[in-house]
Amino acid sequence: MRLGIDLGGTKIEIIALNNDGEVVFRHRVETPQGDYQQTVTAIVNLVEQTRQFLVKQSFIKHSATDQVTIGMSIPGAISLKTGRVKNANSVCLIGQPLQADLEQQLQQPIRINNDANCLTVSEATDGAATGCDVVFGVILGTGTGGGIAIQQQAIIGANAIAGEWGHNPMP
Repeated sequence: MRLGIDLGGTKIEIIALNNDGEVVFRHRVETPQGDYQQTVTAIVNLVEQTRQFLVKQSFIKHSATDQVTIGMSIPGAISLKTGRVKNANSVCLIGQPLQADLEQQLQQPIRINNDANCLTVSEATDGAATGCDVVFGVILGTGTGGGIAIQQQAIIGANAIAGEWGHNPMP
């Protein structure tokens, strides 16, 4: 089973996909505004609730971490230098070790990438841009962002912000 989490400015949504890529569970909650710890707690609670549902419905045998993988999109980037969130429109995330905190609390690895990168790879893989070698995707929501995928792989660049037209470092 694969869990996908979309952390947005106004909502956090989780889905569970079976091995055929079919959605077997979906739930969303409001994003706690301006509170990093509450945001982490909300994500952890969503994952735990989803694991419990999957056990109850016999999609997995137990809620141990080896039964599911987790991927998450965030409105920002993980710094390649520090491992902390940067360039997030949800400012309470900036400077925080989100991936490390979630991995510690959930006791398993989590793949995290920028939400626009996730969108772009998804469209390049099995969406509107299937078959295209180079794809540029744009998110217009609580925040705005852009992502680039080449041959279905996200291009993050040296500063983990390739494709972002508004978050480029100045000399």
